[in-house]
Amino acid sequence: MNGPPAALLRAYARTAYTVAEGRAVARIGRRSPSVDALLQRLGSRQGGFVTAWNPLSRRMPRGWNDRALARLRQASRRLPRAEGWGIGRSWSEAHLLVGADPRRVLVLARRFRQHAIVAVRAGAPARVVHAHGAPLDLSTPRPRDR
Repeated sequence: MNGPPAALLRAYARTAYTVAEGRAVARIGRRSPSVDALLQRLGSRQGGFVTAWNPLSRRMPRGWNDRALARLRQASRRLPRAEGWGIGRSWSEAHLLVGADPRRVLVLARRFRQHAIVAVRAGAPARVVHAHGAPLDLSTPRPRDR
């Protein structure tokens, strides 16, 4: 299966992934001591940002998105987590930072029809991980989608 379109990858790269009321922020390709500290408070050394909003990047009404996020909360209820927002240039989406092995977070992403998660590990830069494949390297241009 092909990865997300190049425009979507650029959107991931430009987004600020916030949690704990904006006190912790992750950005693709950067380390975040504030996210590391939050992971530690959650009892985890790694995790992933995942949403249930706008499945497969199709905009849905706010009420629909809120109900989907409630189902994601229910599905992740046994895992440590924090609430937050992904904030892009002209949009935002509610998400969860789930303190667990990113493979567990990918299961949630697939269940809620998401293209990818943002994986974080203490002391390491945040990275996009395609829900149906390997980590995506946003530092090199991808060939044009066909």
